[in-house]
Amino acid sequence: MDFIASSDKPAGKREIARAFGLTAQEKIALKALLKDMGDEGLIDSAPGRAFHAAGGVPKVTVLRIVDVDEGGNVWATPERWEADVPAPRLRVRERKRGALGVGERVLARTEETGHGWTAHPMKVLAPASEQMIGVLRREGDRLWLQAVDKKERREFPVSDAGDAQAGDLVLAEKAGRPPRVTARVVQRLGDPFAPRSFSLIAIHKLGIPDTFAQDTLDEATQVARQPLGAVGGEGGREDLTHLPIVAIDPADARDHDDAVWAAPDDDPANEGGWTAIVAIADVSFYVRPGSALDREARARGNSVYFPDRVVPMLPEVLSADVCSLKEGEDRAALACHLQVTKAGALKSWRFTRAVVRLAANIAYEDAQAAIDGRGAGDWDEGLIDTALVPLWECWRALAKARDKREPLDLDLPERRVVLDEKGRIMSVAPRERLDAHRLIEDYMIAANVAAARALESKKAPVMYRVHEPPAREKLVALKDYLATFDVAFALGQVVKPATFNHILERVGDVAYRPEIMEQVLRTQTQAYYAPLNHGHFGLALGSYAHFTSPIRRYADLMVHRALVSAYALGPGGLAGNEDFERAGQVISQLERRAMEAERETIDRYVAAFLSERVGEIVEARITGVTNFGFFATVDGVGGDGLMPVRDLGGEYFRYEEGARRLVGEHSGEVYAQGQRVELRLAEANPVSGALRFELPEGRYGGAVRESGRREAPRVLKRRGRPANIRHQGRKR
Repeated sequence: MDFIASSDKPAGKREIARAFGLTAQEKIALKALLKDMGDEGLIDSAPGRAFHAAGGVPKVTVLRIVDVDEGGNVWATPERWEADVPAPRLRVRERKRGALGVGERVLARTEETGHGWTAHPMKVLAPASEQMIGVLRREGDRLWLQAVDKKERREFPVSDAGDAQAGDLVLAEKAGRPPRVTARVVQRLGDPFAPRSFSLIAIHKLGIPDTFAQDTLDEATQVARQPLGAVGGEGGREDLTHLPIVAIDPADARDHDDAVWAAPDDDPANEGGWTAIVAIADVSFYVRPGSALDREARARGNSVYFPDRVVPMLPEVLSADVCSLKEGEDRAALACHLQVTKAGALKSWRFTRAVVRLAANIAYEDAQAAIDGRGAGDWDEGLIDTALVPLWECWRALAKARDKREPLDLDLPERRVVLDEKGRIMSVAPRERLDAHRLIEDYMIAANVAAARALESKKAPVMYRVHEPPAREKLVALKDYLATFDVAFALGQVVKPATFNHILERVGDVAYRPEIMEQVLRTQTQAYYAPLNHGHFGLALGSYAHFTSPIRRYADLMVHRALVSAYALGPGGLAGNEDFERAGQVISQLERRAMEAERETIDRYVAAFLSERVGEIVEARITGVTNFGFFATVDGVGGDGLMPVRDLGGEYFRYEEGARRLVGEHSGEVYAQGQRVELRLAEANPVSGALRFELPEGRYGGAVRESGRREAPRVLKRRGRPANIRHQGRKR
């Protein structure tokens, strides 16, 4: 035990035998002794069969970076941890500051000091995203790994399957060197087609933490019991329990960050205007800087929402209970009080800590039905007049202001996957867009603007939500694309959100309008978080922060803390040493990871839903064209699939990059982005989320004319533009 603890390098059986000068016969006894010590819980073995004290960390091991705190300290945990005690956190000694980010993997030498564990990186390893999630397939007496990533077209021989069997979904890592690369199973994940497996694939593939350490859970339980604090008086919470504040959310919402209230303003200086309150869960009261909860929330960055589950940023005792604003329950809130003019402008704002007691939690559809005169749901019908009608009237003023500033208006439908109680897919369809959705969005935008401006006026730090104008190269690409529809777009003009809205107005209500909206969306830059303000282009706003969702976004929690400090609202403010720039970079990366996970999971559900229609003819829309084929999505359902150019028949197809189309060398047949076609669904793989199409006539076109030209699949023509035209262009 002393030798293992004091050795300056990994101590395996060979090193122990050499150190003690054991004979061959004694090595057999050593093996039995080490097994007994392991059974008694005295030692553990690390990968490579090196030993270390039980509950400790191997001398050399693989670590995953889990946090970069406000002071720039990097923290990691062992990637593999099978002990019954919580995994320790190691402080990583970086050779170059800022070199390591959350989610990265390092091979490190570790040591235990009087202040805890320290890690010295030796080598940065392949990121978690390069580990493989796949399904095992047996061929003869050998197992092969089929990766779930649709970009990975190879299969890998399995060198070590552990206890996994053919047909299992597994997490594996590559072993060996090209060309002899094999896969070693790290963890068996179960049945790839079982309910909840599709989201599990994304969670493991992208390294999303989906379990909380016990110390974090214990802390959440403890802070959840604390009283809300005094109500009224100096330093106390404002009592808003008498107001009919309501939360309007999706019917399947897992948490409730926000609630709203409005009434005519009795201030003579704001005649015809409104007073409104946007009450947001006071998460900063429960999650204090530097706590275990805070470290975990920062490492996650946001909650991740799947059709079958949510991976929350905070433990459920907070996210789904104590912090969630619920009907009839007293809840801690950070209240944004707004004065709205009759023209919809924000006249003034203030922030208080408050206690709220919601009059109702109402689904979007029920709120809309009530306003449309179709009655209330299972909530007090009197709230229609006391709560909903004033909210709608104030919103109409906010909508006027929104229309005046002309933000980017892209009404692209969101796909909604509906599951039954056993997790089976019932339907996949676009989510209906109601005025109730727009109403809540406009109240949240108003509160976010108020939060940013309030912090600016206090000269306090702000975590802005930044959306910069499109880059010139993207505008050039958009110009070339619009030219194929005979839509002019001048590059010399000052580009505003309204510029794109006017393009859509000129296009009108034509069949290919959604394709142009999608292309306009692709032209935009990706929004991010930062302490330097560059405005929000899409919303046409000069100052914008995220304030309204602290249960599910760490950026909002940082804004809450800044407001608590700036307005001297009590405990839970900024710690004083926060690195907003570094935090913005990290949470922006984590947001992109969450978006990728959610998108991939939806694709898998769509593929599973369509798997029962394999072999059928489907109406599809071409969403992208490349030199190796085109991608299409099934109308009304979604899911992208490839139609390979090799399957378009015997003739050569010329790829025209600027026009984004394939043109038949002899027939002049055109396959262009946005075109609607009928295709046969040849394959739908739920594990990878991939679809593949064929021509309705068969793999190579089927019918052949006397001239040798292929009979084209039926093309659903667009209004205002012929579907098939001969075009001249350079061969590629």
